[in-house]
Amino acid sequence: MNVSLYQAAAALNANSRWQDVIAENLASSSVPGYRKQSLTTAAVQAGLLSVSSGLPQYFNVPKPRVSTSFQGGELQYTGDNKNAAIEGKGFFHVELANGTEAVTRDGEFRVNSRGQLVTKEGYTILGQNGPIQLDSSNHDPVSISATGEVSQGSAVRGKLRLTDYANPELLTPTNGVYFLATNPALSAKPASGSVRDGYVEAANTTALGEMANMMTAMRGFEANQRVVQIQDERLSKVINDLGNPGAS
Repeated sequence: MNVSLYQAAAALNANSRWQDVIAENLASSSVPGYRKQSLTTAAVQAGLLSVSSGLPQYFNVPKPRVSTSFQGGELQYTGDNKNAAIEGKGFFHVELANGTEAVTRDGEFRVNSRGQLVTKEGYTILGQNGPIQLDSSNHDPVSISATGEVSQGSAVRGKLRLTDYANPELLTPTNGVYFLATNPALSAKPASGSVRDGYVEAANTTALGEMANMMTAMRGFEANQRVVQIQDERLSKVINDLGNPGAS
């Protein structure tokens, strides 16, 4: 068995997967609340080498795994008091188009035609008592307090539902902005962060950093591609020599 060929092929797959992850991070680096995707590799026992010492000897190949980084992003001032960013830990709750509840760090909120506070995609923002309904006939400005209370002038219209998780890595991503808390092992708790209106949280990744990662991934791909080519050439030579023993 040509172990190095298997290992190089597995490394090619991991590098290709890494480039896909980097491309997604690059495309979403300007999206408020986006959470960076990261790729890690682990050694997986893939086979048994020929035994010469009497003891079994195994070989490993790399297995890629994609995870989400929940490190906070930079808070950016927008001047729109309907926007909100969580300074610290926590998530907003939203209702997706299919009625599923999700959590997000994207606080680029607005008011829809029905007077409800929604995301830029039109998903309903959930307060502690359901959707936050504003008075369409009231033209007073909307503001959000540090504790999440949504006011229209002097009238409080609701309070944002804010939740944190002891193990956010168990959240299921639906894309880089929205996550589902469907894993039964998730441990929810009240959010410790405070809300800042007039701000949004930027993505926790940068285009410059992802471009540097892309160059590293491409170099790794090219190096392993060369290993595959070398092993292929070596196997071809062995086959030709064994198949034609009379030649030189």
